Amino acid sequence: MSDVLRYTAFSDDPAGGNPAGVVLDAAGLSDTEMLATAAEIGYSETAFLVARDGEDRSYDVRYFAPEAEVPFCGHATVASGVALAERLGTGPLVLHTPVGPVDVDTVDQDGRIWATLTSVDPQVVPADVTLVDDVLGALGWSRDDLDPRYPLSVANAGVWHLVLVTRTRERLAQLSYPFDRLRTIMADAGLTTLQLVWPDHFGTYQSRNPFPVGGVVEDPATGAAAAAFGAYLAHHGLVPPDASFTIEQGVDMGRPSLIHVKLSDDSPRVRVSGKAVAL
Repeated sequence: MSDVLRYTAFSDDPAGGNPAGVVLDAAGLSDTEMLATAAEIGYSETAFLVARDGEDRSYDVRYFAPEAEVPFCGHATVASGVALAERLGTGPLVLHTPVGPVDVDTVDQDGRIWATLTSVDPQVVPADVTLVDDVLGALGWSRDDLDPRYPLSVANAGVWHLVLVTRTRERLAQLSYPFDRLRTIMADAGLTTLQLVWPDHFGTYQSRNPFPVGGVVEDPATGAAAAAFGAYLAHHGLVPPDASFTIEQGVDMGRPSLIHVKLSDDSPRVRVSGKAVAL
């Protein structure tokens, strides 16, 4: 196994973004060893890559949180893309994830490498009423805290997220929950994170993402949830079909992150972009 690299994604400041572990050569590692490595590192996810024989710039990848494997992780994908680009040069990459192949484009802009992932085909479906009520109860929120302009849905661009949009920034800032209770609710529903969002007055979305099913209280940047949220907005016609927007996450944790999301009017897939820097 190659060394474990450490990057923070969706920021070019080591004090911001979401840290991820990256193992560029995980050949021969068992599931138990990958999970143990992820737990030892302690980041919300670590990506384990294996180069595909005979395929240039193409890798198999798996993602492990400290307590479980995750089918897809956006910030660890961005971190992996930047790590590979620093060693191979910028250009296109293909990461074969458990949910399907994910194209990653890397470019150098003013001395910083950006990675852009293109999601798998997304899905958006109505949220189960009981699930919403159970989650709100665990968060200590009520239906009155939610913005009625945004339908209650679960969205998937690799993994499932419940999307809840608040009326106020103050409600989003007050995040506290019983860890085991919310983890059980989310695990039973097959959710990876909650996508808690407040649309600010500047066309940007403020977001927080509890991640108890992975053993993490909160993610400071969640690329998979950003892609799912883009699909959610497009599905409900809440933005133009070719919209671009940014998500600010991690602010309340003291690890500010900036996630760029781009929709396309000729494909349902969502593009998510960000920087990453070695720690």
